[in-house]
Amino acid sequence: MKPLLQALDRDGERWAMLVFYTFCCIVIVQEVVRRFVLNYSSAWGEEAARYAFIYLGWIGAAYAVRERAHIRFDILLQRLGPRGKAAVFMLSEVATIVFACIALYWSTHTIMQLLQFDGQTPVLRVNKAWFEAAVPIGFALVIFRSLQGLWRDWGDLRAGREPFAGKAMFEE
Repeated sequence: MKPLLQALDRDGERWAMLVFYTFCCIVIVQEVVRRFVLNYSSAWGEEAARYAFIYLGWIGAAYAVRERAHIRFDILLQRLGPRGKAAVFMLSEVATIVFACIALYWSTHTIMQLLQFDGQTPVLRVNKAWFEAAVPIGFALVIFRSLQGLWRDWGDLRAGREPFAGKAMFEE
């Protein structure tokens, strides 16, 4: 069981992103073929691809937090030592956790309203809560990954190591 959990922890978001991205691509390609070759399009394709793309985006946000691949200004970080960098990264993780907890609370409130009033999608006629759940799931993953990053930074700070900085967007 432990190897499975480690594999999910290591590559879980990547596999989920692959599934949702592949689904989006397949649906979009088949809709283009149906519309321009067969002169007929389905009503469900655009809606299904849209909701898969929303899940893709929120799971990708959690992956970016884990890899520290999100947008940041790191000019000042380059001038700090390992302890200063770890402190800044830890402050950033705490701010992310606070924001994600607030967003998780309010997005969960939206899900409860959709469940209470049975809000359905226009074409698929499925409760929107299934698709809107991408937001609280994404923020829960962001909180989990931020806590992992905080724990990693705390260990780096205690050991005096250079903290994990992720990959730069534009490396020279």
